[in-house]
Order: sequence, then C-alpha cells, then structure tokens
Amino acid sequence: MEAFLQEAKASSRVLATLSGADKNRILKEMATALRVNTGDILNANVLDMADAETNNLAPSLKDRLFLDEGRVEGMAVAIEEIAGLKEPVGRVLDGWVTEDGLKIEKVSVPIGVIGIIYESRPNVTSDTAALSFKSSNVCVLKGGKEAQHSNEAIAKVLQGVLRTNDLPEALISLIPDASREGVAKLIKMDKYVDLIVPRGGEGLIRYVSENASVPVVKHDKGQCHTYIDEDANVQNAIAIAINAKVQRPGVCNSMETLLVDAAIAVEVLPQLKAAFDEAHTELKGCELTQKSIDVAPATEEDYDTEYLANILNIKVVDGVNGAIDHIIRFGSGHSEAIITENITTAEAFLNGIDAAAVYVNASTRFTDGGAFGFGAEVGISTNKLHARGPMGIEGLTTYKFKIYGSGQIR
Repeated sequence: MEAFLQEAKASSRVLATLSGADKNRILKEMATALRVNTGDILNANVLDMADAETNNLAPSLKDRLFLDEGRVEGMAVAIEEIAGLKEPVGRVLDGWVTEDGLKIEKVSVPIGVIGIIYESRPNVTSDTAALSFKSSNVCVLKGGKEAQHSNEAIAKVLQGVLRTNDLPEALISLIPDASREGVAKLIKMDKYVDLIVPRGGEGLIRYVSENASVPVVKHDKGQCHTYIDEDANVQNAIAIAINAKVQRPGVCNSMETLLVDAAIAVEVLPQLKAAFDEAHTELKGCELTQKSIDVAPATEEDYDTEYLANILNIKVVDGVNGAIDHIIRFGSGHSEAIITENITTAEAFLNGIDAAAVYVNASTRFTDGGAFGFGAEVGISTNKLHARGPMGIEGLTTYKFKIYGSGQIR
C-alpha cells in the first residue's frame, strides 16, 4: 500500500505541467473511450449483477449497481460537462497590497492526492476520476466489492487514455488492497494522502471518521425532509412529495420523512395517501396522521432511519416552527424542503434550517452535482468546513498565498 501511494503522490507533479486545454482534451478522450468500450463495461457489470443476485443484495443497492447503455452514456456526458467547466486551478481569488508594499495573491491550487471510498455505484469511478483530473488532483479509488468488475473495467478504460497521452496510470487508480484492512491502512497514510472522501452507509462513515488521520470530508446519510405548509399549493406539494420519495428511493437525496402542517392535515393527508398508494409506497405515520389515514405507526427509530427504499414516514407538525424543531432533531444536514406560497414562512424555514441544501417549492432530489451544474460530484458533503453540499471541482481545490516583494524585511 505504501509503495502504491508513494507512486500516486509522485505522479501529482505531472498534473502541474498540464494546461487547462490539455486536461479538457484528455477528458473528452476519456468520454469517447467509455462509449467505445461500452460493451466491455456492461459485460463486467453483468458479473457484478449476478453476484448481487447470489448475495441477495438489497434492491436499492442493485439499482445503484446496475449499468446499461444509457447509464454509460450518462457517465460519458458527465465527463464532457466537467471538461466544459471553467479551469479551477490557478485562479486569483483575491489580491491586495500591504502597508509594507507586499503584493499578496490568494490563488486556487489542487488539494493533492484524494482517497475516495464508495459503495455500489460504478459511475462514481468515472465521475470522481474526471473531477479529480480536471482539478489537477490524483485520485485513489476504493469502490465496493459488489461493483468490483464494473469499477475495474471503467478504471481500465480511463487509464488507457492516460497511457495514450504518456501520463502515469497512478493519476487514476484503484487501491490494490480493497479489504477492510486495506481501507484501515489508506486512511492512516497522511504522509501521502491529503483528503479522504467516504461515501456509503453509516457504518463506513463512522469508521472512517473515527479512525482516519487523513482529513475527512463526510458524505453522510441523507435524512431528508419535506414540509408541506398550510399556505402550500396542494397539487404542487403532492407532486413534489411524490418525486422526492418515489423517483429514485435508493439515493441519499430522496425524502425519508414528510412533515405536514396540522392546519391542513385532515384535508391533505387523504390526497397524499392516494398518490403514494398508487406509487406502492409503504407509509408510516404519527398518531395524528393515523387519525386521518390508515398507515402503520412510525416510531422514534423510524424518524432516524435512512430507508433508501420506497418507505416513508409522515408526521403532523405545528406549523413551520414544529417542522424546524423536528428537522433539527432528526435531520442529517443534507437536504430539506418547504412547500409554501408564503414568502415570510419560506424565509423563516430557509434561515432556521442548518443543512447543506434548503429548498422552497422544489424536490430534494435536485441535490446533485449534475443538477447543480457541476457536471458530477465527488460526494455530497455534510461537513461545514471546506466543502458543503454537492462537492464539485471547486470543492477539490484549496488555496495558497503568493507574495511578491522588492526586498522587504521585518
């Protein structure tokens, strides 16, 4: 592992010699290579899907794992979009002259070597590799064993483009030891690795956060809520709630709990139930919810559970303050939404909620690097320091100060 990471660290010097135009050209070649090698990638994915069936992988994880021609094309498009983004490195973020006559520039620079630990989704391999390359970072990838064949096939394609351009494969690589012991070594290698981004279940996030000596940006669980206010457009509210839960239940920005203002609960809950019944959503509700519609009881544990499945809690709350109180207690700082036509109430929610993304009259499903215009994302950070929310190329840079003098001493 140490020799592997030494090579990764050394290869970062090569990136410093590449111009933005060179990086963009190579990224476009990577997108083309994914399209050309779609057959090989899908054949590898078939092996992973067969193993998923044998191992009784959860439906939500199977959905994340599965690839078809459309999803491979989506990976290629994402890389092209990343290539089209403005150059993130070498930008002068600020500048000034001090009383001593020193000219100071604050300039964006890459972080260095980034270790990314993720589960299930093979597209993360191409997305994070492209974002890292665009921002002049080396990426060291540790995908889940359930996607091993797919990840290897995708990495092989991207490394082939690097070789064609006389660049080291170490710029984009899968760690040689993908076992738990390998991960334990990776997150302690602060001599060679500058940042760890863990994406996955609560257990993985907790383990990495508690044991890493490398700085960590957490992609924590998505305990997302939608609050329907008494001044909501009911039809919009139902459509948004359905989208937030049903469109793709197995992802981190899907809604897990729907909050309904007590002032309109009796009117709205039957309409919501009819819509969710049509979508075959399993509903759980608080005591007030159960008085209006026939649902299973929701427990305190349910409100703290990221289902990643077509299961939804419903809770009746006392206005916007009741919604904010519930979210403060159970939210994970990911994405929260309010549905209302009342601007004052909307602003109270926006200002009262401490989360990476807070929406008014829109689905939490938009918390995504692609939807935000970043091309893709390394993860959705629930940290408050350095990066927060969808973490695109700007989140993969830091800065340094360049100081120009003319003989000054102190």
